[in-house]
Amino acid sequence: MILTLMVTVTAIAQTTDPFANSIVNGVPWTDDQGKPVNAHGACIVEENGKYYLFGEWKSDTTNAFPGFACYSSTDLVNWKFERVALPLQKDGLLGPNRVGERPKVMRCPKTGEYIMLAHTDDMRYKDPQVGLAVAKEITGPYTFIGPLLYEGKPIRRWDMGTFQDHDGTGYLLMHHGDIYRLSKNYRKAIKKVANGIKGGGESPAMLHKDGTYYLFGSNLTSWERNDNFYHTAPSIEGPWTKQGIFCPEGTLTYNSQSTFILPLHRGDSIVYMYMGDRWSYPHQASSATYVWMPMQINDGKVSIPDYWPVWNPTTMEPVKDLGGTVIPTNFKVSTKGAKLTLPFEGTRIAVIGHSFNNGGYGRISIIDSKGDTVHTNLIDFYSKVDDHGLRYVSPLLPYGHYTLEVECAGEHPHWSNKRGDYFGSHEDWVTVEEVRIY
Repeated sequence: MILTLMVTVTAIAQTTDPFANSIVNGVPWTDDQGKPVNAHGACIVEENGKYYLFGEWKSDTTNAFPGFACYSSTDLVNWKFERVALPLQKDGLLGPNRVGERPKVMRCPKTGEYIMLAHTDDMRYKDPQVGLAVAKEITGPYTFIGPLLYEGKPIRRWDMGTFQDHDGTGYLLMHHGDIYRLSKNYRKAIKKVANGIKGGGESPAMLHKDGTYYLFGSNLTSWERNDNFYHTAPSIEGPWTKQGIFCPEGTLTYNSQSTFILPLHRGDSIVYMYMGDRWSYPHQASSATYVWMPMQINDGKVSIPDYWPVWNPTTMEPVKDLGGTVIPTNFKVSTKGAKLTLPFEGTRIAVIGHSFNNGGYGRISIIDSKGDTVHTNLIDFYSKVDDHGLRYVSPLLPYGHYTLEVECAGEHPHWSNKRGDYFGSHEDWVTVEEVRIY
């Protein structure tokens, strides 16, 4: 079945491009090579006027480790692919048919060395260890050393994060609330400073502001989203107090899971940016996206009160008017191959759609006047809670005549946890409510 909406439109001239200098949440980002920014479970290191993004270089076909990626940017919006900073190893903890997740990089103040820590495991998540890799240059290549040791033994926990305090001390944050202080060269753990913080979870991240430590984490729902929470303490050794959630209840942390908190220096102040993943199993490389938002911290309380689909990380303000020429589509299909076709004239296109608990994958393609596909992405229309919003924003294109195609892929995100519980969608619905032309 082919559903074709043949509407030729001329884009209204825009005084500004709402996406040009903006972080756009919940849509695939495109790097300098025209490929999806593929860096999940990530962290960012700021150095010499650049931001370096490290994350899982996911595959669309398997959860086996393919490498950890490094990207760079001067504005947090436009990303250059630097390299696979740590590739698949011939054998060992990050060899074939192993899992590698949540890479975190810190520059050691004592040695100047770049230290990468990551969760390593077997494919059944029965052999968790924290892996250690090192590099002389921030972009790598990183040399894999082996397990990070504490008292001569590997640390056998799952999800992990890192935190570098104001004085340069490095910490390892572990699943279920264990915290380790690292040695001065960051190459081993030397003291367990917190043990099983009550109410702790997974995907830990931390910040330190005005004498208070904030520890963020997620409930255990596999790749499904949930209402993430945080703890506070006057010292990293505790006592830790659970404070509750920091996004409105039921938003499932705006459909994301915490991974890192980035301090952004803005004038004389620091704004802390939440970094989260919007997972999309099994097509993590193509369809998993990011949710990055500034946090409000007042009187020891953290909140992200509103979701900003599009915002400027320089001004720290949301983009309230997306503008563009609005084309209503009312396209809702679940049959594989069903297609929306929309000719347009302009430089960019945005797709607004409905994601819900029976959503599936849709293939979005942009075809130029010669019939060549200039950009394509597999888009996830699944969400446990209903969400109406941006699903896709194209890269900036040379002004010209193009055709947008949205095709139902006939498959849906779904997965099971270690206990065999089913998560995700049961159907393949793709819903496009409107398209905006620029």
